[in-house]
Amino acid sequence: MQKNLSTYYVNLSLNPWQLTFAFVNLLDEKMRMIKYVLIFSAILFSSFVIKSIYQQGKASYYASKFEGRRTSSGEIFRQDSLTAAHHKLPFGTIVLVKNLKNDSVVIVKINDRLSPQSTRIIDLSLRAAKKLNFVREGLANVTLEKLN
Repeated sequence: MQKNLSTYYVNLSLNPWQLTFAFVNLLDEKMRMIKYVLIFSAILFSSFVIKSIYQQGKASYYASKFEGRRTSSGEIFRQDSLTAAHHKLPFGTIVLVKNLKNDSVVIVKINDRLSPQSTRIIDLSLRAAKKLNFVREGLANVTLEKLN
């Protein structure tokens, strides 16, 4: 009896992983191992690519009036620390920020929240802004990469 994909589709209750392996079973025996390797590689590669760049947009830095005030996480804000505010990332998340204009990078810890009205994707401490070389401009186009 010849097997076909529609038979597996009905019998496996629409489980996509089982469908994938059922399809591989329909392929020529000589090509089966190559197909497994290709499928596994595609899944593995896509999981790394999806997580790599988190966000791209405008960055700004805190005004000095916030020095010594409590952040949303409860920490005391210091301009000389490598910290940042973000809309949604959990407190304690480590983020690599890259300035797209000059390719400088800095690693910061998220310890505050941006206001809901903010059009920026991240608000950095003065020290982080200096490392990214955009203090004079005030704003920078950046990418964020979540490291943890």
